[in-house]
Amino acid sequence: MDKEIVASLDEISMIAKELKASLPSNVIIFLEGDLAAGKTTLTGAIAKEFGLIDVVSSPTFSLQQCYGDKLFHYDLYRIGLQDMMSLGLHEEFDKPGWHIVEWGTDELRAFLDSAGYNTCHIKIEPFAKMRRYIIGDACIH
Repeated sequence: MDKEIVASLDEISMIAKELKASLPSNVIIFLEGDLAAGKTTLTGAIAKEFGLIDVVSSPTFSLQQCYGDKLFHYDLYRIGLQDMMSLGLHEEFDKPGWHIVEWGTDELRAFLDSAGYNTCHIKIEPFAKMRRYIIGDACIH
């Protein structure tokens, strides 16, 4: 069963702490949400929780940002599975660590699930002046 957490931006570190405590050391996290939903903000909270950096930026123009050697952040807006394959970007998921994917397609997630990768899905929705984080049951251990 999915888990729902409603939190303000000031409480986002709570989400990052919970994820760090419950997810394996090698995982691909798919973040789903509208433009400006808070996907990159959550990634920043995760990076901070791992003691890496205080500020992350969206990898919109570079497709991938690396923070340390165990946290990878992707923006795959308009990049489908075939594009990833032709670019060789799918091979990045073999690196140990957390891979956080914004705008990943269902096709990509199904491919990675079928290939045996640990995947997690988090949907971010506006909720009053807060955000609702719907953490997929595959993320909760």
